[in-house]
Amino acid sequence: MRRTQVRHPYPTSAGEADADALLRLSARSLTEVLEAAGPGAAGRIAGVGVSTFWHGLLGADDDGQALTPVLLWGATRSSEASERLRARLDAEAVRQRTGCPIHSSYWPAKLAWLREVRPELWRRPLRWISLGDLLFQRLFGRLGTSLSMASGTGLFQLDGMRWDDELLDVLGVPETSLPPIAESVRALLPRHRRAWPALADVPWFHALGDGALANLGSGCTVPSRRAVTIGTSAAMRVMHPFGASSAVPQGLWRYRLDGSRLVTGGALSSGGNLREWLESTLRVGGPGLERRLRSMPPAGHGLTVLPHLAGERAPGYAAHAFGAVAGLTISTTAEEILQAGLESVAIELAGIGRRLDKVAPRAIRLVASGAATLRSAAWMQMVADATGRSVVEGVGEASSRGAALYALERLGIGKAAGAGLGRVYRPRAAAGRAFAVAAGRQEVLYKALIGERSTGP
Repeated sequence: MRRTQVRHPYPTSAGEADADALLRLSARSLTEVLEAAGPGAAGRIAGVGVSTFWHGLLGADDDGQALTPVLLWGATRSSEASERLRARLDAEAVRQRTGCPIHSSYWPAKLAWLREVRPELWRRPLRWISLGDLLFQRLFGRLGTSLSMASGTGLFQLDGMRWDDELLDVLGVPETSLPPIAESVRALLPRHRRAWPALADVPWFHALGDGALANLGSGCTVPSRRAVTIGTSAAMRVMHPFGASSAVPQGLWRYRLDGSRLVTGGALSSGGNLREWLESTLRVGGPGLERRLRSMPPAGHGLTVLPHLAGERAPGYAAHAFGAVAGLTISTTAEEILQAGLESVAIELAGIGRRLDKVAPRAIRLVASGAATLRSAAWMQMVADATGRSVVEGVGEASSRGAALYALERLGIGKAAGAGLGRVYRPRAAAGRAFAVAAGRQEVLYKALIGERSTGP
């Protein structure tokens, strides 16, 4: 089958999204991609792999009707509930067991907040699930979730591969309200069989986390290659086998791809969203911007930026983090502020990289994916200079490619093939020295305005 692709934007507000609207877009996308593939596609479809975003939580009844919006990773209204949980529990022990810090991004804080503002939900039967889980329930009439999605909730023990009893007890969440672990399912419900006969009886593999699949899809499956993604947010991850893992390094998280592979990394809450805000607010952009950014001296503007406009995840996880710009003068230009903002993201990614050196010290190359990264050569060069490692252009849809490769693996049709790689951006010594000075200023500003990094330097 030739490659086909459809895209549909979806609205979010205050870190929330409408589950039914997202599922309608999913159904529309399936229909359109099958139509684009042509009438001969049916006989060549061996299975379906699914990628979805980690950490999203919604409540649904036994019939698959959503009772809450989808609370996304950026939903910060549970920050105070998160702080109360941290005070009540041994937060570091929880992070080592589950791979996830206690933070508003994850399910424990969201559930604690929902119990405060929606107590009626605890007085009726319901299920706590991800959007991918709801999709499968609607399509097949059965509930389940993958190891990958469970590992991104903050409620799941990585080593024991089961829901965490202590957290469930503290939150008042019975294990029966959580989905069972499953890998694949067949036989669409009748109305969906009629809509998509080509997909009616092939195996569908339960949705996996998009970050782990981005590693798989970009060929970052060995310690010498790390995946770096800048989309709406930004992240850096390394994949390694289960059994060879150590303690989760400070400031990072660890999730599963499946029963044999783990991913360790860190995600920022700022990435493409920061660039979009800066370009819109400062009214910069248009033809020639990339060329001008690449010609500007690295960190030569004298500015220091904290990029936490959407809050902070790795490495500090400060619930009250915010953005800031210091060093402005009467001669500062809008493009210099934009440059400093992009560089601040690269500096934060470099900090994650230093923590990852404890897991994969042999990393010699970063493979880039994500729309915001791949459309900006200037930004990829900044990441190379800040991290001191080469950055190579990866595939445009690494998570989707990873979902397809995972399905092929499980079907026994093939193993993960190397992704086609593009241009290489090599670190420059002089630029690296300038970034080191800028990184020092950024950490000083962080400590002055936000405080010590709660998870260590």
